[in-house]
Amino acid sequence: MARTNIRSTRVRPASAALLTLHVLRRERISANFARVTLGRGDIDRFVPMGYDQWFRLFLPVAGGSLTGAPKKLDTLSYLRSLTVSKNVRPVLRNYSVRAHRPDGPEGPELDVDVVLHGSADDGTAGPASTWAQTCRPGDPVGILDEGVGFNPPPGTRNVALVADETGLPAVAGILAGLPHDTQGHAIVEIPDDADRQELTGPPGVKVAWFPRAGTGLPAGQFAYREALALRPPEEPAYGWVAGEQALATGVRRYWVASGLPKERIMFCGYWRARQ
Repeated sequence: MARTNIRSTRVRPASAALLTLHVLRRERISANFARVTLGRGDIDRFVPMGYDQWFRLFLPVAGGSLTGAPKKLDTLSYLRSLTVSKNVRPVLRNYSVRAHRPDGPEGPELDVDVVLHGSADDGTAGPASTWAQTCRPGDPVGILDEGVGFNPPPGTRNVALVADETGLPAVAGILAGLPHDTQGHAIVEIPDDADRQELTGPPGVKVAWFPRAGTGLPAGQFAYREALALRPPEEPAYGWVAGEQALATGVRRYWVASGLPKERIMFCGYWRARQ
């Protein structure tokens, strides 16, 4: 992750230990998204917290296992994991819970939506994108729950959500968990119009989609421009923005300058665009 205040705002899980899950199925849900459903293994020990719950995802490298994944993730354990050879050290990425179902065909299920970059066939995809395009039922993964970043003060009934495609799964989770009488708006930038998803949330929170294809804008800048075009949220609102770093920091800066208290904002740069 890049710049964020999530460490000071998040709600931590009651316990966080490495859980081993297995791929149940995968599907291509749009041109730029794949969904991988996980379950079995330690899934009964996973405690869904709702909203933008996120976790560390450990992917075994080819021919490897999860033996190099730390049982918990702090500075010491992370540095220790770096001493493990890259040939066997699992790949580490951060993802949000897209959905959790306690009663799937094989027990509880957890959906992970992955933004696809490049092709696994020609080797242009990164490790997580390759995994999402090629994983098979039964493949193991490890997850470490990191809790929830969306943490508005009690009584908040007005929200502003802004994200690019990498924040879409978190937006979906937040919307699904909001009280029915919540008001506000959600701005979601996606690569293409076909990447829209069916979202469930309060009728008073309006979701606006902004397909980037054909605009010539760098990732995150369409959502940034639209966020600045709207009237900023007013206290007692709560602002949440995630995605490319310039989007997250830029919208936060605009909200603070407009009078929204810093403690009523969660911002997180999930990734950084190459200059």
